[in-house]
Amino acid sequence: MINIMKRRSLIKSLVTTGIGVPLLGSVNYNNTDIQKLKNIKHNPIGVSTYSFWQFNGRETPIEYCIEKAAEFGFDGVELLLIQMESEENNYLQKIKKRAFDSGLDLMGLSTHQSFVSPDPNKRQENIELTKHQIEIAHSLGIPTIRINTGRWGTTKPIGDKSEFDVLMDNKGVESVIEGYTEEEGFKWVIDSIAKCIPTAEKNGVVLGLENHWGLGLTSKGVMKIVNAINSPWLSVTLDTGNFFENREEQLKDLAPHTCLIQAKTYFGGAKWPAFNEINIDYPAIGKLMRENDYRGYISLEFEGNEDANTAVPKSLKLLRDSFYFNLT
Repeated sequence: MINIMKRRSLIKSLVTTGIGVPLLGSVNYNNTDIQKLKNIKHNPIGVSTYSFWQFNGRETPIEYCIEKAAEFGFDGVELLLIQMESEENNYLQKIKKRAFDSGLDLMGLSTHQSFVSPDPNKRQENIELTKHQIEIAHSLGIPTIRINTGRWGTTKPIGDKSEFDVLMDNKGVESVIEGYTEEEGFKWVIDSIAKCIPTAEKNGVVLGLENHWGLGLTSKGVMKIVNAINSPWLSVTLDTGNFFENREEQLKDLAPHTCLIQAKTYFGGAKWPAFNEINIDYPAIGKLMRENDYRGYISLEFEGNEDANTAVPKSLKLLRDSFYFNLT
């Protein structure tokens, strides 16, 4: 049996040369090895437009992100909704055509909402917002959107640190609103997302609940919601960087339910220092996803301090090497 590095090297050569019997023969592999190579396919790799922006204040148009994704050799693009300049249909169709002309899938839409509120009117506002976001995804031909539970909102800014900076220093942990319980929060979230499911089904858009602070901080919290709703239109968007503790166990919990992987990289050091404590073992995560027969997209979310023009291509290579699956 050939070792993994040798196999990956051969696969790369097959892709770049167009595969042919003379090439295979010159490498001196036996027929069993060649058949195994033919049965391997790499997961498609996309890049989030967030990777080129990171909430840095500067304008980073979606069109620029699509251009860079095509230049670097990605298969698709995940759009960050709040980064888009408009939600009008003519703009959406322009973006869709731009991606199509660039040979890229629009494979995900990353959205924000919050159902963690004791105010039923606020929850209803976020339900309607999420339904609208589902319809945007449908207009763009995007098959899945990232959704959140929302947060308690009890974290406050400290000095020159923003509320979110303080939340990241606290590794996403915040206190429950006084007078309420976590169980009440879960009920709000479950009831709210359940009301979005008919719209998701009508539009053919899978909701991917991310492990992303709030009641989605842990795999247990995410699965409590997913299991309670029990719909094929609600799955998991698995973020590889959002578990600070018991990482392997929590990744295993979510792997069988994953519809999209958001893969963090931190070249140049993490934008938020707390993430420098995390060691993301992508070969191990790739193996875990193969064990769960995951064949879907990996979406890069670069969140480091290095220039994206050098860090994003390095990240793509890391993910290409780590994520592949067996066809048989």
